[in-house]
Amino acid sequence: MSTCRLFGALRRISHTNIQITRAAHIRLYSAAADRVHTKSKIIDNVCVITLDSPNAKVNSLGNDVMNEMQAILRDIESNSQVQAAVLISGKPGCFIAGADITMLEKCKTYDDAAQISKGGQQILGAIESSKKPIVAAIQGACLGGGLEVALACHYRIAVKDKKTGLGLPEVMLGLLPGAGGTQRLPKLIALPNALDMELTGRTVKADRAKKFGIVDMLVDPLGPGLAPADITTQKYLESTAVQIAKQLASGQLKVDRTRKGLSDKLMNFALQYDWVKDKIFGKAKAQVMKMSGGLYPAPLRILEVIRTGIDKGPVAGFEAEAKAFGELAMTPQSKGLIGLFRGQTECKKNRFGVPQQRVKTVAVLGAGLMGAGIAHVSVDKGYNVILKDTNENGLSRGVGQIQTGMDNAVKRKRMSAIEKDKFLSNLEATLKYDHFKKADIVIEAVFEDINIKHKVLKEIEAVVPPHCIIASNTSAIPITKIAAGSSRPEKVIGMHYFSPVDKMQLLEIITTDKTSKDTAAAAVDVGLKQGKVVITVGDGPGFYTTRILATMLSEAIRLLQEGVDPKELDSLTKKFGFPVGAATLADEVGLDVGAHIAADLSKVFGERFGGGDLNVMKDIVQSGCMGRKSGKGVFIYEKGSKNRDVNPEALDILKRYSLEPKGAFTDEDKQLRMVSRFVNDAVLCLEEKILANPLEGDIGAVFGLGFPPFTGGPFRWVDAYGAGKLVSKMEQYHNLYGAPFKPAQTLIDMAKDPSKKFHGN
Repeated sequence: MSTCRLFGALRRISHTNIQITRAAHIRLYSAAADRVHTKSKIIDNVCVITLDSPNAKVNSLGNDVMNEMQAILRDIESNSQVQAAVLISGKPGCFIAGADITMLEKCKTYDDAAQISKGGQQILGAIESSKKPIVAAIQGACLGGGLEVALACHYRIAVKDKKTGLGLPEVMLGLLPGAGGTQRLPKLIALPNALDMELTGRTVKADRAKKFGIVDMLVDPLGPGLAPADITTQKYLESTAVQIAKQLASGQLKVDRTRKGLSDKLMNFALQYDWVKDKIFGKAKAQVMKMSGGLYPAPLRILEVIRTGIDKGPVAGFEAEAKAFGELAMTPQSKGLIGLFRGQTECKKNRFGVPQQRVKTVAVLGAGLMGAGIAHVSVDKGYNVILKDTNENGLSRGVGQIQTGMDNAVKRKRMSAIEKDKFLSNLEATLKYDHFKKADIVIEAVFEDINIKHKVLKEIEAVVPPHCIIASNTSAIPITKIAAGSSRPEKVIGMHYFSPVDKMQLLEIITTDKTSKDTAAAAVDVGLKQGKVVITVGDGPGFYTTRILATMLSEAIRLLQEGVDPKELDSLTKKFGFPVGAATLADEVGLDVGAHIAADLSKVFGERFGGGDLNVMKDIVQSGCMGRKSGKGVFIYEKGSKNRDVNPEALDILKRYSLEPKGAFTDEDKQLRMVSRFVNDAVLCLEEKILANPLEGDIGAVFGLGFPPFTGGPFRWVDAYGAGKLVSKMEQYHNLYGAPFKPAQTLIDMAKDPSKKFHGN
């Protein structure tokens, strides 16, 4: 999902004047003073159109932008002085980031959404059919509608740098490319590559786009001169694009996009036969079903629409694209994913403001899996990092983990070898606290024991400077209890990372009533720089994510006691939309960790946290089965084997605690028993002020725990499923199983008044 951030939003502002100059650079006159997002000038009979939406970090395609582009296109066609055109961005880091999401959110009907698609198709069709060559000069993100604009142009030049990426990520919003992307891309590049890009939303770098055939020419970035490097590169890109446009207009440069490779020729020949197309599309559909379980309609519609264009031609293809776009925009899956995108965007902002002192040095205490992971995502973002452990073996293992992670990043071309060496030079591994004197923040990742936490807290405070923040990477111990051992509780905060740290996007920050606003601001700032999606929650046992997951796993254990096979339990949770089955998740978390947390939460919340017998996990752990890390838990894990058999030792223990099911025992009921408890406790967290708002609750559940992304999160799921329906089900379960299924008062109130929703849209 880490990639939903690809789309930008426009904000309308007051008009700006476009100055008219003569001599070499002559502005186009038509309605120039009314243009807000675009500027145009003529250089050597080439019209250079610069897209630069004011007061926005990125350019995105909304009605105003498209209308301005349409007006400029008319000017170009009617102006005899203009022989060609160049489309370039005034923002070096962004060509066009995609469609304006606000425009999509305003759509109330199928017709509203379909019309957006048809309008985009019409304008980009005008670019494609222009008799005057139009060159796309791409620097930075070229995504979604941005790539569709570029595909409609007659030639594409891209800067070969890290920031320049091309992709069609609409599938991540439950949509398909609606302005011709499903028709132009498969025509331009090999069908398997086109399917991969559109079905996954994958972004490709400029050099790979050139190999695919999307980009016609690459330009290397320039270093700084009188202006910063990105500005000098932008000017160089513009001058290169103008020269190419002139050559295209004069006929000096002719574009031949015939794919000459043997594999391309064979593919083109084979695609004449329906059985070949059936094979390709059938395999792609099987892969989609395997990955999504058929829960996401967009990938299946993408396949359908691309196939229509190939079989019936572009007119039928464009028509099918607009129809599918309109229908997909009205699906709950698309609304959920767009809501999730909005939430992700909000969680990348620091609601506590700018910290008084900038964090430069991050110290991490504990070089285990979590500690090394935290150090990794800190050092490769430019922080100076101090990594401490109690013994040389542990420290070496942690440093090795970081080095391996960076080596993999080099192999995947996410960083250069020089950058890797530079980052590693900022990593200081130590067995002593002395180096902590220069730390701005210390993140402890030691064992989950309050006594150990208090011990290291005192050791840290004896060394660090007064301004230093102390953060605990605990998953369940209340921060208030940890801060009780501190001489400066206003500087203590929780930073709950998720494993593996370098892959999981969420960071849950926990504040107490004594945590200062500046401490919170600094912790959020660090998390954002680490590349995390950050939610900030109030303190309490299990905080938000651990607490709601614990309720679901408690019910999962009870289902196992009632005779549900672990593989069936996994299947039920995955069919609902979770990426990992409940039994597998328990093994991944660690049965020893789960048993410890379950016991602690049960003491606090009493029978409301009931469900599975606490002794089940305790006995399994005592038998030496702690989950994946020990080689066996609910399942048996063998190196080199993907097959996982159910652990007979775990089954024997479950049989000792077997229970008879109560009431209906359908697959839907089994799913709802787990999900309703998860959702209900999320709502209780909102009532108890653990959560500041439903939005952060949705983000935390999806990005931290894998709640089905297409639902938009537990709060959006309630809005879609219906509070009345949910409460009715929970009351049935409450009569059978008691306190764990008592609905939250908020849900009861919403059930009585269906107009009440957690989210307005």
